[in-house]
Amino acid sequence: MRNSAQIWECVEARKAPLIALSDSVWAVPELNFGEFRSVALHDAALEREGFRVTRDVAGLPTAIMGEAGEGGPVIAFLGEYDALPGLSQQAGAMVHQPLAGDGNGHACGHNLLGSASLLAATALKDWLAETGMPGRVRYYGCPAEEGGAGKGFMVRAGVFDDVDVAISWHPFAFATVFPPAALANMRLDFTFIGRSAHAASAPHLGRSALDAAELMNVGVNYLREHMLPSSRIHYAYQDAGGAAPNVVQSRVVIRYTVRAAELDDMLALAERVRRVAEGAAMMTETRVECTVVSGMANLLPNPPLEAAMQANLERLGPPPFDAEDRAFGREMQKTFTHEDIVAAFRQVGLPPATDMPLCDVVLPYPSPVGPILLGSTDVGDVSWTVPTVQALGATCAIGTALHSWQMTAQGKSAVAHKGMVHVAKVMAATAVDVLSDPELLARARRDHAARLAERPYVSPMPPDLMPPIRRQDS
Repeated sequence: MRNSAQIWECVEARKAPLIALSDSVWAVPELNFGEFRSVALHDAALEREGFRVTRDVAGLPTAIMGEAGEGGPVIAFLGEYDALPGLSQQAGAMVHQPLAGDGNGHACGHNLLGSASLLAATALKDWLAETGMPGRVRYYGCPAEEGGAGKGFMVRAGVFDDVDVAISWHPFAFATVFPPAALANMRLDFTFIGRSAHAASAPHLGRSALDAAELMNVGVNYLREHMLPSSRIHYAYQDAGGAAPNVVQSRVVIRYTVRAAELDDMLALAERVRRVAEGAAMMTETRVECTVVSGMANLLPNPPLEAAMQANLERLGPPPFDAEDRAFGREMQKTFTHEDIVAAFRQVGLPPATDMPLCDVVLPYPSPVGPILLGSTDVGDVSWTVPTVQALGATCAIGTALHSWQMTAQGKSAVAHKGMVHVAKVMAATAVDVLSDPELLARARRDHAARLAERPYVSPMPPDLMPPIRRQDS
């Protein structure tokens, strides 16, 4: 308990500049592997706080690592700061009010994610210095989580190989341990190549790539009945072949995301999708090329670390939201449907409550209703490399959907800031537990090793796949 109080004080002492960092990053529009202004802000913060800084981690210009401390176990805090396309929004506005410009926004709260992880790392650095405890703390600024699999490339480069425990979190409406239920996924681009022709005078000479892509979609839709209920398949046209209907479209690019609860199930399902594409090409006398864009593994559990994190959540209690925060939450909830709010409560096993705009409880873990399914994350690849634990931090009104303008709108609010500091305390205290209790670290390592012995890690990305690195002057 004394250690918890000490580390919470360290977080409080450092929170002001890191809250400012979350606001600054919020306005930065770069997307996958182009987060140059974001990483520059994190670089400056690491330098200011006295970390030993390594840039261009794994050859990625927007990845960074700061380290402090000497000897002992290595604790890594994972941060993110990438944005989403088309989801910019005026901060605090209760109506959809996109910002002028390129339309990118932090609709998944990654401005908060990176800032809180850096806050926890800074607090642990201070605690190590004050106590003289051996140990090293690292902050990893990781690019391109939103579909780019930045951490997967970092895993492949070996940057986590000497880490003992990795800790991270994600913004959410409730405070709890992040359940290890994120789906393995793979993004694949299917390029259909046909033959153009005049659609009226010589359609028989054409071979339509657009027909092939549409037939592929039909085939995949029939496949949905014959896959696991927890699996998911989505698609979006990258190039629909042009705007002229009087031309037989000769080239079409369509991107598919394939997801499953287990890595091997995802790889098998992706292979079935490939076969559907090949069948569509055969039917239309076109050809198809398949390119893997990125891939992410599912999350590997670590019950010893999850139990330690839950104990810290319960010791700390829910975030300290006040009446003004709750009034803000109620106003934001007016932008949701009743079904949005009810579904949010049911997802976590709570009865719907009309008088609870913000999280005022710590959810039990494991959840009595089963795992909360939260899409995919490249933290999954880290979890196969090193014992990993994550939290969910309450930073928004109950009913807020991730990847929505409402999530972006709340990204600079007092609610977001209080939830961010709250989860930083939980992460930092969990790290202190690992450093103070050798048996906890030993149990975490044994659990991790046993899971890998049963099923070794296989990267979902081909070994020759390279990240689409951009340069700041490009």
